Amino acid sequence: MQQIAKKRSFLCVGLDTDIKKIPKHLLEEEDPIFAFNKAIIDATADYCVAYKPNLAFYECLGVKGISSFERTVHYLRKYYPLHFIIADAKRGDIGNTSAMYARTFFEEYDIDSLTVAPYMGEDSVTPFLGYEGKWVILLALTSNRGSSDFQLMEDKEGERLFERVLRKSQSWAGPDKMMYVVGATQGAMFKEIRQIVPNHFMLVPGVGAQGGSLQEVCRYGIISDCGLLVNSSRGIIYASQGEDFAEAAARSAQSLQMEMSAELEKIGL
Repeated sequence: MQQIAKKRSFLCVGLDTDIKKIPKHLLEEEDPIFAFNKAIIDATADYCVAYKPNLAFYECLGVKGISSFERTVHYLRKYYPLHFIIADAKRGDIGNTSAMYARTFFEEYDIDSLTVAPYMGEDSVTPFLGYEGKWVILLALTSNRGSSDFQLMEDKEGERLFERVLRKSQSWAGPDKMMYVVGATQGAMFKEIRQIVPNHFMLVPGVGAQGGSLQEVCRYGIISDCGLLVNSSRGIIYASQGEDFAEAAARSAQSLQMEMSAELEKIGL
């Protein structure tokens, strides 16, 4: 919260680093993924409060990719220790398996928070909640086109599945340990979601390349202490595929930060 107020930003930069999309000259580096991430981080750190590496983009490269992920986390911890680190891994399994996932990300990698799938229920989520100072970011209503296949299904009382997730999960942890993923493309549904979870922070993907509107998200989702971490990935890190990629990323991040500053001013922050 202090960083949000200080930087006038609630921007999270998604490090969805695709070896096939990074500038060609970086392929000559010993670790092209880390070289790209380092340049992006250095260029955007002044404009954001969080970074979100998406594990799929690292795991697809095997051991080399995991090494790049670890180097990225270590670099953030050393040079940008106040930035919040989210591992976008969407883990969730039976209790003893979730406990191993929690150990991996919270002990081995020392990540601040982890995205978790809720659909196996309480015992699949609680192992992630036992770490002091760590956060669970529970999938609630996502930004992808197929989100309506299940998340909007209604039971006989008219309660939608994502609403059930929001209500039930509040008995597992409070706003001091749990956030929710709500896609920016959901627009006005943020108003309904805020009626269920008025005080929780939300991680909001989908602004930029996926077409979500920052202004609409803030109109319905922002609260007195902001309560939002809005993620942009492709719109920032691939703003240019030339040798000026870092400078272009900085301009894109700064543009979003300026929009966010205006939204924070509206609520007196």
